[in-house]
Formats: sequence, structure tokens, C-alpha cells
Amino acid sequence: MTDAAATLTIVLSQMTQAVGDLAANADAMRSVRARHRDADLILYPELQLIGYPPEDLVLKPALAERAATLLAELAADTADGGPAMLVGSVERDADGSLYNIVALLDGGRVVAVRRKHELPNYGTFDEKRVFAPGPLPDIVEWRGVKLGLPICEDGWLPAVCRHLAAQGAELLISVNGSPYEIDKDERRLSQVFARRVAETGLPLIFLNRIGGQDELVFDGCSFVLNGDGTAAHRLTDWETEERVTRWTKGAAGWACDAGAIAEWEAHPADIYSAMILSLRDYVTRNRFPGVVLGLSGGIDSAICAAIAADALGPDKVWCVMLPSRFTSQASLDDAAGCARMIGCRLDTIPIVPAVEAFDQMLAGSFADAEVDITEENVQSRIRGVTLMALSNKFGPMLLTTGNKSEMSVGYATIYGDMAGGYNPLKDAYKMTVFALAKWRNEHVPRLSRNPVAPVMPDTIITKPPSAELRPDQKDQDSLPPYEDLDRMLHMLVEEEAGVDDVVARHGFDRDAVARIERLLAIAEYKRRQAPPGVKLSTRNFGRDRRYPITHGFRTG
Repeated sequence: MTDAAATLTIVLSQMTQAVGDLAANADAMRSVRARHRDADLILYPELQLIGYPPEDLVLKPALAERAATLLAELAADTADGGPAMLVGSVERDADGSLYNIVALLDGGRVVAVRRKHELPNYGTFDEKRVFAPGPLPDIVEWRGVKLGLPICEDGWLPAVCRHLAAQGAELLISVNGSPYEIDKDERRLSQVFARRVAETGLPLIFLNRIGGQDELVFDGCSFVLNGDGTAAHRLTDWETEERVTRWTKGAAGWACDAGAIAEWEAHPADIYSAMILSLRDYVTRNRFPGVVLGLSGGIDSAICAAIAADALGPDKVWCVMLPSRFTSQASLDDAAGCARMIGCRLDTIPIVPAVEAFDQMLAGSFADAEVDITEENVQSRIRGVTLMALSNKFGPMLLTTGNKSEMSVGYATIYGDMAGGYNPLKDAYKMTVFALAKWRNEHVPRLSRNPVAPVMPDTIITKPPSAELRPDQKDQDSLPPYEDLDRMLHMLVEEEAGVDDVVARHGFDRDAVARIERLLAIAEYKRRQAPPGVKLSTRNFGRDRRYPITHGFRTG
């Protein structure tokens, strides 16, 4: 920037990260910088050098040491007279405290470091476990501009931005690692950071990362707000983007020239994108050659097969039909039709011989016992063993396909249909699954590597759900209709409501709601042993909702 021109060119690098692969992250930042030699400043997301969230990995002393070395090397790169860089990393001080930082690199050195003040410790966040809080940060004076650098949560709460404004900040730059939740994109813009702008009167840059990291997925949705609250830029959701923004200082302060305003995906397209990106990154970063899953002819496995093909390509999806004597011809036909429409491999491995062998093995011990759910679970576990054998022998990761409604009430077989490495539907209620299936049959997702539609026969969507583990079995034989069950579960899980609250709002039978609450409580031990799956809601099982396995509290 020159004083006469009073202009700035700032590049927002909305990019992914590889947690723990510091060298790869540093090289990715260098590549961005090489593409924007004429810029003044390049911004990278929170903890871009080490990856977010690092969890307890960051407690290894070697990680902080390596981060310090690489940060110094990145700073040295800026001695070439090119753009400065704002890099998220970690810093350990003399007493051993560890901080989440941003470092401004320019002219061959680290010209400023600011430590994160507000450490989130709710929901998916455990930052107080691994980081110490920094003080209220001072502004950074750089090339004649007074910058305020709130780090993620520092911008979600008012104190830091107000403090920076009082110090004379002219521009707020907030780098983030903000994971996706349903409706969070607009909440960030309209309910959180627009308030920071209104409170301070300052323009603000919100930069977020993209990509999957275990159970979290990051949607990007970065933006720039001018001091009057208007949006100057909105970056594309779910995709890497390097947005060049141009700034001019006038009588009223700094303002950003208008740029492209991306339309962020609405429901359920955004949920589907979250599932695609999280599965893609989980499979590829853990170096699996593809996935294998049981394709039953039901809606859950059908949508999982479609998501997998969209994420990885149909050539990396191996579906297996595992019929028993209770499997209907309609299910066989639907599974075959689904695999054909998706374009993936389908094998059929009947489990009848294994079931008969188990019946014979257990005949003496079960001689005086009635046939019950035990025999149903044996079938599910035989299927799990078969699919795991294929995974072990040939290398693809086994996908599980149970939805959140089933996992809430324990309608899943531990060591059976719960066996596997990842579950795209873990945080999707059954009615969400129906909505996704209908949507996917009519649309090709923007992130898809399998641009075909429809992807499943309509009969898969319209037929009554059934596990087909006994004659004429239907899910609603022992559960309320899914429309009702999901409304109960939404209140019990997402809102932490009690039985009477659910009854008052929806008018359900009290005993029915109390039964669902009981099933929710006693299934906790199963959920503790379930594979990871992408977080969609504010209260996913695992990182958000952490209940004791053994407890006696009920509200009904």
C-alpha cells in the first residue's frame, strides 16, 4: 500500500487443512502466495499451519517446535518483497503454556503475534483443555493500517472487537475454524458478525476453512462486510477459493470494493454437500482405496451408496447384498436397481448357510428358549462379519448406514450393522434421510463425482421401512411413525426437553414419549461404540452430547 493511493489488495484464501501435516500445510500456503504476487496481504484460516481442531495432538512438544520452525521459514519467504501473510499457528511460551495464535509475516520476519482470548469450551470445542487464553489483544499497525485480529471465538463474542475498536482499529480480520451446522452460514453472517460491525462501525473480514476432519466438516462461507453492514463479498460454500478483495481508504475509513456474492446452498443440498465432503476427506486422508457397504434395498443403505459414489466416484464403491430367508424379492430388485442407477459394483452373498450353521451351533444351549430378537441379531452380526472380511481382504473401508433416529433408540445391532469405519447418516434423522433421497433423485450435487440422477428406484423411498429380520417385519411394529418419533427425538436430544415438554408441545401419549426417553438413555452404551460420522446438528452423538452410560435420571 502507498500512502498516496491509500489502497490495499487482500486475498482471502478459503482452503482446507491436513491436521498434523505441517509441511503440507506450509507448502499449500506458499502455493497460494505464489499465485498472488501483486497482493499486499494474504489471509489463511485459523490454525492453518497445524490444522484445526488439533485436539490433544497439540500437546506433543514436538508439534509446537515444528510449528515454530516452519513459521520462521514462512516469515523468511516474505523477504522477497511480495505479499505479507497472516498465518494461524500455535505458540508455547517459557512457562509451557500453549496459545492459539495468528502471526503477521512481512519483510522476512514475524512482525506481530496475537493470541486468542476467548477459548470456546462448548459443543464440539475443547480449547480450554489444550490452550491458555491470551490477553485482550492490541491492534497491529502494519503498512500504515491499524488492524484488529480477533481469532474465531474472539469475534463471536463482543468484548474483543469492542476493545480493538477502542484502540483505534480501522479493519477487523477474523480467521476462523467454524464447523458446519444446519443454518450456521446465515447465523454467522447476520446474527454474529453483522453485530460486531454494527457495534464497532468497522469493516470486517470473516475467513473460514473448508474440508472434513473426522466428525466435523467445514463449509467455508467466508465474507466481507463494510462498515455500514453491507456485504461486499461472499465466497462459495464447500469449495476452495482465493478471493481477491480491493480496499480504499476514504474520509469514512476503509471500504471494500463490491465483489461476487455467492448463493449458499439451501436445505437439503447443504446437508448433502456436508456428507460428500466429510466422507471424501475421511476416506482419502486415511488412505482407503474406496468403500464397501451392505446394500439392503432400503433407503438408508441406498442413500449411503449414492453419497459414497458422489464423494469418491462409483468405481470406488462396492455394494454387497446379503439376503437371508426373510429378504423379499422386492428388496433384491430394489438393491439391484439402485446399484445399476448409481453405476457401482454389486455382489450378492447369501447368509443362509451361516445362519443355519449358527442355529446348529446354538441348538443345545437354546433348546428351551423361544425364538426372539437374539436370532435377529445373529443375522445382523453375520452380515457385519462378512462385510468386515471383505474390507480386511481387499482394503475398502466399511461404511455403516444407520440413521440418527435408529441410533437414538438403540435400533441397531452392536457388532452387526454398527460395524464399520464411518457413517454418513450418523447425525441425520430418518425424515432427513427421506428428504435427502427425494432431493438426490431429482438433482446432481455440485460436489458430485457421479453426475447422474436419479440414483435409486422410487420404491425404495415409498415402501415402509423394514429390517427384514423376521417375517413381515416393519419398523413401526415397535416404534412410533418416524414423523412422530423424530419430533419426539428432536426435543429430547436437540433441545434437552423433558417428557412433559414434548407432550405439551405435540400432544403425544405420555407413556409413548416416556418409553422413547428410556430407550434413548439405555442405548448410550451402543452409541459409545459407534463409528464416527459427520456432524450436522447442534447436538450430535459424540462431540456435542456426552452422557454417562450408567445413570438413573428420567423426566417421565
